[in-house]
Amino acid sequence: MPVRRLRLPRRPDRDAVLIAATGLLGGLALWFLGLHNNPPLADVPGWLSLVALGVMCGAELLRRSAPLTALAVGTLTLVLDICTGSLVATIAMYTDVVYAAVLYGRPSVAWRIPRIAEVLTVLGTLLAVAVLREPQALLIGFGFGVLVVAPAWTGAGIRRHRDAARAARLEAERTALLAEMDRREAVGAERARMARELHDMVAGHLSAIAIHSTAALSIGEAKASEEALTVIRENSVQGLAEMRRLIGLLRQAGGEDEPAATPRLDGVDALLAHARKAVRDDRFRFVLDDGRGPVPLPAPTELAAYRIVQESLTNAVKHAAPGEVTVRLAREGRRWLAVEVTSAYGAGPVPRAPGSGAGLVGMGERVALLDGEFEAGPVAGPDGKCWRVRAVLPVPEEGTP
Repeated sequence: MPVRRLRLPRRPDRDAVLIAATGLLGGLALWFLGLHNNPPLADVPGWLSLVALGVMCGAELLRRSAPLTALAVGTLTLVLDICTGSLVATIAMYTDVVYAAVLYGRPSVAWRIPRIAEVLTVLGTLLAVAVLREPQALLIGFGFGVLVVAPAWTGAGIRRHRDAARAARLEAERTALLAEMDRREAVGAERARMARELHDMVAGHLSAIAIHSTAALSIGEAKASEEALTVIRENSVQGLAEMRRLIGLLRQAGGEDEPAATPRLDGVDALLAHARKAVRDDRFRFVLDDGRGPVPLPAPTELAAYRIVQESLTNAVKHAAPGEVTVRLAREGRRWLAVEVTSAYGAGPVPRAPGSGAGLVGMGERVALLDGEFEAGPVAGPDGKCWRVRAVLPVPEEGTP
C-alpha cells in the first residue's frame, strides 16, 4: 500500500509576514491602551483577545499557502475576538484573510465565498433587527457587510481580471506557437516546391549529359564522339539557362514586371525533340497524342501536366527499353485532364543514367497538391509489357476556386 506524504504548507511570503507583524504590533498597542471596539459579550477574561490576536496573525501567515484553512481559523478566531471585546487590528487582518481566500483559494470554493458572505450578511441583519427591534440594528448588518462582503467582492474582481489576463497571455502564446508552426510549414512546403522545380528542370539535361558522356567514352569513333560532345554542350547550356532562370525568379521581389515562369503544354513538342536527341537510338519512337481541345487550362494544372510529361520523358530516356514512347493528353469530361506517358518496359542490363527515385515522388506530390489522381507502374500493353505514368488533374470551371 503506497504511503501518502503529508504536504506541508509553503513558507509564508514577505507580504504575509509584513501584514502579520504590523497587525500584531498594532493590536498589542490597542490592547495596552484599552481601545476595544465593544465591551465583552460574555464573562470571559480580557486577555483572551490577545490570544485571538495571535491566532489571527498565524492565520495571516497562511494567506497564500493555505488560504481556505486560514479563513476557517480566522472565522473562529473572530468569534472569540468579538466575545472578548474586539480589536481593530484583529478585524482588519480578518478582512485580508477573506480577500486572500477568494483570490488564492481553489476556484471551486473561492467563487462561493462571496455568495456565502452575502447570505450571512442578510441573515445577520435580519437577526439583529428581530432581536433589537431598533433601526440601529441595521448598522450591524452594514458592519458585517463591510467586514466580509466588501473584501470578498474585491478578491473576486481582482481574481477575475487576473484569470482574464492569464487567459489572454496563454492565447497570445498559443497564437505565436501556431504562427511559428505555420511559418515552418510554409518554409518546408516552399523548399519542397523549389526542390521539385529544380529536379524537373535540370534532371533531363543532366541525364542526357550522362548518357552521351558514357557514349563518348565507350565509342572510339571520332564522329560519334563529336556528336556526343555537341549534345553534351547543348544540354549543359540549356541546364545552366534553366538554373539562371530559376535563380532569377527567386530573386525577384514580385510585381507586374515579374517574368512569367510557368511552362505551357504547347512546349511538349520541344520536350519530345529533346528526348529524341538525348537517346540517339533509332529503335526509340516518340509520339504525341494531344487531345486537350481549344479550351485553355488553368496555370497550376498546365504546369503540373508539363512537369509530369517532362519527368516521365526523362525517366524514359534513362530507363525505358527500345520502343515507342507515347505522350497522351486528353480531357475526361469538363473537369479533368488526363496525362499519360507509356514506354516499353524490359529487363535492361543497366540504366543508361543513374536515378534517385525523386522523380516519381515529385510527380505524386504535384498531383496531390491539386487533389488529383496519380499512378505509375508496369501494365500490359498491345506490344507487351510497358511502363505507364498516368495522372488525372482537375480543371476548375471558370469562377470556381
